[in-house]
Amino acid sequence: MRPLKTKRRLIAKRPRVDLRERPELLLVPAVFVIVVLAWEFAVPAFGIDDYVLPRPSQILDALRTQLADPLFWGHLRVTVLESLYGFLLGVGAALVLGTAISQVRLIERTFMPYVVAFQTVPKVALAPLFVVWFGFGMTSKVVMAAVISFFPMLVNVIEGLRSADADRIQMLTVFGAGPFQIFRMVRLPSALPFIFAGLDIGIVFSILGAVVGEFIGAKEGLGYLLLQTNYNFDIAGMFAVLVVLSVLGLIAHSVVRFAQRRVTFWAEENRVMGA
Repeated sequence: MRPLKTKRRLIAKRPRVDLRERPELLLVPAVFVIVVLAWEFAVPAFGIDDYVLPRPSQILDALRTQLADPLFWGHLRVTVLESLYGFLLGVGAALVLGTAISQVRLIERTFMPYVVAFQTVPKVALAPLFVVWFGFGMTSKVVMAAVISFFPMLVNVIEGLRSADADRIQMLTVFGAGPFQIFRMVRLPSALPFIFAGLDIGIVFSILGAVVGEFIGAKEGLGYLLLQTNYNFDIAGMFAVLVVLSVLGLIAHSVVRFAQRRVTFWAEENRVMGA
């Protein structure tokens, strides 16, 4: 009987141990509830008009209305595809160019000044040009998403490949390993945490790029829907679309983080052991 009671006590104590080790599990929803409740009651208390700042309950009603509309899902699908295609294009280009720059000094000295100069140009200023060059369809938004997600990924690829342990590289060289073997066995594993950091930033930026492109010129997408709700002075509807975009970004971030924990599990273990 005594071991059974001890086991029950351990099971009952598990949630408390989890909360002590990860207080954010309680703090994150608590902060959300507090902010929403304060927002809900502060709007009428301060006499703020609903068309200036709608209450969360009104935003929820607008969100329910949009989710029940098949056209909304069409806009969501377009933005997701634009973001995904742009993300893949930008990441692919950054991986190729970043690998070349990190391995060949002549390529770095030749192309890096142009890359940095291009990055300093405001991307919003490029959006009208992309619409002129690629039209009002999906292509211009894909290019916009790719351009915005390209540079963060490029920087992380270069820094990651250069972060490889020089002693390990020298040891493999002594044992006769070739450049490709060194890249596969040392440089690439060392760069994976940096690469996933770039992926995490790039996937969120790709959504931003797609929406910015839709602002400039589009016939569908969540950015286009934001403009429509703005023209109709549907402020609650605008907030509802913003909520969907926020959820979309959180989902994309969570997917990348999940993949990172699966692929670079040794980095997570070393970080926990060193904490």
